[in-house]
Amino acid sequence: MQESLFTTFKTQISNIELPCNFTFPFNYEPHLLAEIAAQELQEHLLSQNDWQHDFGIQERVNKSNVGKMFGVLVVKNQNDQLGYLSAFSGKLAGKNQLPHFVPPIFDLQKEGSFFRVGEDELSLINETIKNLEEAPEYIQIKEKLFNQKSNAESQLKSFRQEMKLAKKVRKQKRQDAQAHLSEEQFEILKEELKNESLKHQYDYKVLNKNLNDELHLIEVELEKFENEIDTLKSKRKEKSADLQQQLFNQYQFLNIKGQKLSVAEIFKNTPQKVPPAGAGECAAPKLLQYAFKNQLQPICMCEFWWGQSPSSEIRKHKYYYPSCKSKCKPILGHMLEGVELDINPLLLIPKHTEDLEVIYDDDDIVVVNKPENLLSVPGKTENDCVANRIIKMYPTITGPVIIHRLDMSTSGLLIIAKNKDAHEHIQKQFLDRSIKKRYVALLDGVIEQSRGYIKLPLRVDLDNRPHQLVCYDHGKPAVTKWEIIGIEEDKTRIHFYPLTGRTHQLRVHASHSNGLNTPIIGDDLYGTRSKRLCLHAEYIKFKHPRTQKTITLQVDPNF
Repeated sequence: MQESLFTTFKTQISNIELPCNFTFPFNYEPHLLAEIAAQELQEHLLSQNDWQHDFGIQERVNKSNVGKMFGVLVVKNQNDQLGYLSAFSGKLAGKNQLPHFVPPIFDLQKEGSFFRVGEDELSLINETIKNLEEAPEYIQIKEKLFNQKSNAESQLKSFRQEMKLAKKVRKQKRQDAQAHLSEEQFEILKEELKNESLKHQYDYKVLNKNLNDELHLIEVELEKFENEIDTLKSKRKEKSADLQQQLFNQYQFLNIKGQKLSVAEIFKNTPQKVPPAGAGECAAPKLLQYAFKNQLQPICMCEFWWGQSPSSEIRKHKYYYPSCKSKCKPILGHMLEGVELDINPLLLIPKHTEDLEVIYDDDDIVVVNKPENLLSVPGKTENDCVANRIIKMYPTITGPVIIHRLDMSTSGLLIIAKNKDAHEHIQKQFLDRSIKKRYVALLDGVIEQSRGYIKLPLRVDLDNRPHQLVCYDHGKPAVTKWEIIGIEEDKTRIHFYPLTGRTHQLRVHASHSNGLNTPIIGDDLYGTRSKRLCLHAEYIKFKHPRTQKTITLQVDPNF
């Protein structure tokens, strides 16, 4: 083992109690030891001179891969001494391995490795394909073929028009001749006109054949180039697949029992089937791999973001983040087999046993004040929700119940339909955006401006559900009006008026660097966990489905 990678604590930690279980990596509050290790690593990042990378901390850098995810793993060595390991996700400063950090599972950039050799071979094939596709002869032949096709189409079209005109003339001749020619003469004329028609058809076939023969000669010439290009592309595809398979075989992950599984074996029984790009390159697998290879006992861990946030995701400088689900969850599922883990904190959220608070109730609708941490509709593993509770409270209710939803973490006003007509009427108001809604939130920082609009299109992060991404290519429009209520001890109380209804819209618009850049307090997805998410649907205005009277309701938040 390289002793330099086992870092002893500079901070006095002798009085800190060790955790009973290892960190549940997909949802956690960092243990104090992990936080101290993270702070010491951050000090190292600021003071080291071994490499250079602009993280965009002082000012924004206009390029990708600026900010970086780092991880620390608190471990105990064979001498019962506590220390920690450090890692970064992917590459840093253009390298896979740097001093002070654990090595990658497999070093893609190692000089002379099969991967570098394979990449060089693929690059050579790509260069050959590019040269062929850009060759003047190839471009000229393609242009020649295009021009010949256009010319052939033009000639055939012109000939068809001549045939159509000749047909009209023959028809007119027959009509004119029928009145003054004898029967015998008329029959002779008909035969002449018929032969003329047949000759036009024959001439058209000859022209078509001659033009096709000319096209064929050019196509044969072009085919020589395209066959060579297609052969190279097939070779590239085959070599790339072989290289990928070799790479999968190199990524062998250990667990505490000493069992090894390749990344391909790990993902074989997942919905993805094939490992996504970058699987195994995140900090957590690197840390555990090094610990298991060197007989170090994992105690706790955490991962944090350092530097500028990506343009699409929300990543805050120095904030702690869970391990990713699409890449890390299957891998860590194997690596942590046999390790006693903390309980997922989401399973420890206290259940709301009290009855729903009813704000308005009549024969058509009921409006409730949904508490935080209660689902609007049943989840995959959780049946307790507003919809099921309403059905129990009103056994005679008919038709669809839920018209709109609030995130589980969000509290506030929720309209429930008691019959199909009410559901359709109010749903239409939501669709045509005639319903007025207002949310109140408490933001973790001070907003200087007093009001404004946020327009950031959103889509789901396919690799990390239920997180949302800002995406100008595939996202759906999302618009939020906002207005500051007041500043409370370095926190901002704010009104949000969502003009669209996208998933996590207010949470993302608050936290994203191109939005307010200030997360809502308690936002465990886009900020930091607290007692609750301080977001509440406090006001709603709509037309009653039967009376058409305007109903206005307001309930203050409990924060």
